[in-house]
This record gives sequence, structure tokens and C-alpha cells, in this order.
Amino acid sequence: MPPGERPPSVDRLARQLADSGLPQPVLVELARSAIAEAVEAGDPASAPARAAAAATGAARTLLQPVINATGVLLHTNLGRAPVAVSRAAGYSNLEFDLAGGRRGNRSAHAARLLALACGSDAALVVNNGAAAVLLVLTALAAGCEVPVSRGELVEIGGGFRVPDVLAASGARLVEVGTTNRTRRADYERALGDATAMLLKVHTSNYRITGFTESATVEDLAGLAGPGGRPVVVDLGSGLLDARCPWLDGGPPPWLRGEPAVRQTLQAGAALVTFSGDKLLGGPQAGIIAGRADLVDRCRRHPLARAVRPGGLVLEALQEVALAYLRRDAGRTVALWRMAACPQEALRERAEALGQGRPVDCWSVMGGGTLPGRTIPSAGVAVEGDVTAALRAFFPPVVARVVDGRTVCDLRTVAPDQDPVLAKALAG
Repeated sequence: MPPGERPPSVDRLARQLADSGLPQPVLVELARSAIAEAVEAGDPASAPARAAAAATGAARTLLQPVINATGVLLHTNLGRAPVAVSRAAGYSNLEFDLAGGRRGNRSAHAARLLALACGSDAALVVNNGAAAVLLVLTALAAGCEVPVSRGELVEIGGGFRVPDVLAASGARLVEVGTTNRTRRADYERALGDATAMLLKVHTSNYRITGFTESATVEDLAGLAGPGGRPVVVDLGSGLLDARCPWLDGGPPPWLRGEPAVRQTLQAGAALVTFSGDKLLGGPQAGIIAGRADLVDRCRRHPLARAVRPGGLVLEALQEVALAYLRRDAGRTVALWRMAACPQEALRERAEALGQGRPVDCWSVMGGGTLPGRTIPSAGVAVEGDVTAALRAFFPPVVARVVDGRTVCDLRTVAPDQDPVLAKALAG
């Protein structure tokens, strides 16, 4: 440190950062670190600038709204399905029976509505899709064998691997068939006294094409027999009904062939597990739906308490379930409102934006859902890579670079966010 040059005090520097909006303990820690770095660098006078930069960086690491202009509807890094929880602070009847004045059941709200929406006897909500699979396997198959097709031993984002989940549950994996072809007879040969269930897993995030074959749910249900071993299907993304009665005109072309919860249960599955976000359009959650006796065994297992969701998740999921039952999810669930918006309407918004050049582009569902499927879309493009500048705007805008241009896909931008996007693009 040069003679006579001293850094500011921690308290003084922390007070200079008050406009950042961060609480005092955080500012003190940032000031202390900035002073230490400045002294170590031999430049004590740089401490205020270092602290200001650190405060800006710390504020931007907090959870905050962003404008998703990537065209990825279920952007994993941006929270997947867009969900708003707007109820004011207060209590709710989460586990209270208002009629009887005694303790109630948290499954009497969203879970009951979801069961009705997908045509199942009962349902249970847990904190994510992986937890739903783990709970079912632990409650129904611990210590027993579970046949699974080799072509369905998938790994999804975050390291979720079907073989690992089976091992964690205490169930024993029995691989059947081959990577590209698995028949009913392969499962039949694997059946034994130790078989607890037959498990099918939807390969949500990849597709195998060409010389392929897979046993259907009907095949496995017939193999299990009435009252026999249950067929459990992990659908992952969780399209509620293949008919999409909540959309005017029915299912769009990019949904063709996607398995749905209602039809999978009708085909003979005893239980179906699926995501609460993804194609359902709600908050991150996992849902188990199907036979009441099997759902009840899962509900009563000790693991169920460890993986249950909180009240805010259940409230948001309840609103989504009500929208499906009203058949207005196409208008009231943000995911479907964005996904089903006509390309021409997006073109009109792009023209009205007044920034960049209107372009046609392609959106994708994302989140490990509908791999290889694209949705015609429209947006605006500007020359060069300006994504860093857009992220620095408030609220941050996340876009993508295509062929040397920054493209803002309007399918994933809410119409009321257009003026903000225009300002961000104007710089």
C-alpha cells in the first residue's frame, strides 16, 4: 500500500452502497471483501468501485422477473412454465377442514381436481416429477423386481437416471428387450414371483427412429391381468388429454403422437406419473394419478412427507386444475396461451414493435419435451450479438443468437412486455 493511502472503512463503504437495495449485512460483507481485494491488489482507492460492482452483481443473482425472448416455452433455466402466484400474504385452509373445523387433507384441493381433470380415481402431488417416480417405486416395489425396457432407461437434465432412481427406491431393475425394440414377450419372460410392477418410461427428451418397436400400455395391461401387477407409466411432460378440449380447434400439429394422461389411464395403466409444469403449464411439481388404493399406499408411505410440496405450489396448481376443468386453459394458462398463439398475431406484434427487423422463426417447447418438434413463430432480429446488453437491462431480456443476429422470439414474450422489449432493443 502506498504511504499515506488508506482504504475507506467498512462501515462507510457499506453506507455508500445503500442505493443497491441490498440489506445491511450483505453490504457489509461486500464492502469487506472489496477492501481486502483492493489492498491485496495494491490499489486501496479502487475499493469503492470494486464494492459497487460487487453490489450490482449480487443484486442480479437474486430471483427476479425476466423477459424470455428465446422462443423456448419451457426454458429450464428460466423456470419452465410461466406461473404467477399473486395471492396477498395470509393464511389458507391448506390442511384445515372448514366445514368440520378440524384438521384436513392437503390432497383435498389440487390433487382432487387433477384427478377429476384426467379421469383418475385419485391423485397425489409431490414436489417434482423425479420424486413422483421415486415415491411410487419405494412405496410399491421396494425389495422387488421391476422390468423396464432398455430403450426407456433414460437420463434427463440434472442427472435423473431411471436405473439410479430404481436403486434408490430399493427396487431391483430387470432390463428387458433392446435399445430399439422391446416386445410384450420380453416383459412376459421377465415376470416372476418377485415382480412388483411393470414400468414404462416416456423418452421425453429424445427420439429413436428407424427399426423400432415398443410394447404398448395395452400390451402390458393385458399381460398384468385384472387385479395383477400394476402397470406404471412415467409420462414425464404430462399432457393431460390428447384431445386438448381447452384449445379451439383441438390439438396443434406439433403435439401429434404425444401420449396423454387420460388416454394412458384408459389404456390400462394403474398409475401415471407426470410433471406439474411442462405441458400441464403449472408450477414445478410431480403428480401421481390412478387407482385409489395405489395412490393411498403412496400417500401413507413415510417418504411422501419428505417430498410433499408447499402451500404456494398447491395453490398455483389448483388454479391450473380449475382452468382445465373449466376448459379455458387455452386462454388462462400462460403456457397454452403462448403456445397456441397464431403466427400471424406474432407477426403483427413484431411489426408494431418498432425495433429490429420482423422475422419468421421457430419456437420449441423445451424442458425435455417434444424433442425435434418446432412451432412456427415470429419475432424481431438485430444485427450482431447484443444479448449481453439485453441481459443488463431491467428487467433482463434473454434472447438467442442465430446466424450472427440477435433474435427475439415473441412467442415467449407476453404482449404487455412488448414496450419493455422495445426499450431494451433501443438501448
